[in-house]
Amino acid sequence: MTRASPLLALSLVVIIAPAFGAQAAPVVPAPAGVLAVMERVADWQLANLPVARPRDGWVQAAGYAGIMALAEISQSPRFDEAMMKMGTENQWKPGARVYHADDHCVVQTYAELYFRHNDQAMLAPAIERFDAILAAPTAVGREFRPPDRVINYWWCDALFMGPPAWLKLWKATGKAAYLDFALTHWWETSDYLYDKQEYLYFRDATYFDKRETNGKKIFWSRGNGWVLGGLVRVLQVLPDGHPARAKFEQQFREMAAKLVTLQAADGFWRSSLLDPAEYPAQEASGTGFFCYGLLWGVNQGLLDRGTYLPAALKGWAALNTCVQPDGKLIHIQPIGADPKKFDESSTEPYGVGSFLLAGSELFRVRRQ
Repeated sequence: MTRASPLLALSLVVIIAPAFGAQAAPVVPAPAGVLAVMERVADWQLANLPVARPRDGWVQAAGYAGIMALAEISQSPRFDEAMMKMGTENQWKPGARVYHADDHCVVQTYAELYFRHNDQAMLAPAIERFDAILAAPTAVGREFRPPDRVINYWWCDALFMGPPAWLKLWKATGKAAYLDFALTHWWETSDYLYDKQEYLYFRDATYFDKRETNGKKIFWSRGNGWVLGGLVRVLQVLPDGHPARAKFEQQFREMAAKLVTLQAADGFWRSSLLDPAEYPAQEASGTGFFCYGLLWGVNQGLLDRGTYLPAALKGWAALNTCVQPDGKLIHIQPIGADPKKFDESSTEPYGVGSFLLAGSELFRVRRQ
């Protein structure tokens, strides 16, 4: 067998070393390609809205959040028009449950449409609802009260649904009580559910003492995705220099730092963040919200690009494997409160919303 000369061997080391040693800069997809897949997914969802889900409920409203993010970057008016049609048909009303954060989520889209169209009628029902809550802020006797204290936002998902709606209404009206309500309720829930050792949120108090098969605490992927997405949407509205902003940024960084350590090799985050082996199915809704948060943090300079952008891009590539040729987004865990095994063909509007929110931030990422 012929041996390579020492000089040739050295040359091979020099050539090969960058591929296996120094980390190459991540390749950011072209904005046009990102926009194209977003529009395909959104078009499928708008043509296939689940009729069994209330049009003013959280399942649809989380999807609307993504449609609105797409409307901000698309040249086509069809996404704004779809949301205007939805608001008009809803008579701009929140969901029916007065105090329930899930039924406030749609107000985020109403407020964003108001910012685009400046029609006070879009805000009037939400103002009426939120003022009624301020006048009697505790829903005494409600069926979803925790067993040991009275707290309106007792489940972590509420932090995506409620506070951003109150903050957007504050931005639209200037009424400081809306801002105060949002901040107070965020930190009340955080003090209740945020694990300061793991930097993750329990879904609710019933999970404090439960454990996964491997003995680890139960931290649900989408539940923490709701929180990370909620943090983004709070920070998007909360002004720079506001006394509360630093605390929100700290929690955002803590969660992001933890989450990148939990991403699987294929780019997804599994349904159970600390016991992925028990739930091996790829899951798109939590992954979408985590990509959204990481990309927004990179774009805002809150997260280090070299550390977080590769994780976000790996997550985006994984999400794109869930997009079917017709635009249907699959691998979305159905409605629930904890990690589950589920049919890989499952889809829901909130998963589409997380995908579109992530794409809207990837569209804005600086390319090198």
